[in-house]
Amino acid sequence: MTLKNWTPRPRPAGVTMPGRFGRLEPLDWKRHRDGLYAVAGGEVNADLWRYMPLGPYLSPDALQREFEATRAADGWETLVIIGADDVIKGMVSFMRIREAQGSAEIGAVMFGHALQRTALATEVLYMTARYLFDQLGYRRYEWKCNAANQSSVRAAQRFGFTYEGTFRNDMVMKDQNRDTAWFSIIDSEWPAIRAAYEAWLEPSNFDASGKQIFRLKTR
Repeated sequence: MTLKNWTPRPRPAGVTMPGRFGRLEPLDWKRHRDGLYAVAGGEVNADLWRYMPLGPYLSPDALQREFEATRAADGWETLVIIGADDVIKGMVSFMRIREAQGSAEIGAVMFGHALQRTALATEVLYMTARYLFDQLGYRRYEWKCNAANQSSVRAAQRFGFTYEGTFRNDMVMKDQNRDTAWFSIIDSEWPAIRAAYEAWLEPSNFDASGKQIFRLKTR
């Protein structure tokens, strides 16, 4: 496949993404710190960081200081997830951004307990993928996770990512070995996956209690 006319793509940055079930906003510590700590900080939320190189964070200051240091050093673009009730639910980051290759990873996925297994959680993946592929013209969207985190593996597959393999002994993380599972969506797959998301997100797919009528089928 020739890419003779390919040009580097813009960097994802500074965009608010409105959705039906909530929205994504660029991280602003002054506005978002306390809300993020409420859903991702303290002992009560320590389990959320089990499979991640970061965290847990036991004070708002530690969350801001330590997460921001990693984010700034690695060039992440972080988006805060806010529900339709205007309450912060979690955050995600664009990572491993390679403008010249048209590739980025969705990572540091922090879904608070109240966000997990909700329509908004699915909509977050739809909105971020749509932004990269449809607005910025990216070719590849990556998902990587600790291979031991089977919840993350299942989520990647449900969201339409294709398993590409596992990097064995990839990291030493929190005094444990980490094997890293790699997944991706590429631009040629995106139109069909986008259609599946949009069909699933239709209001007619939810009953009066907000329960889905049919499951998301991206494959």
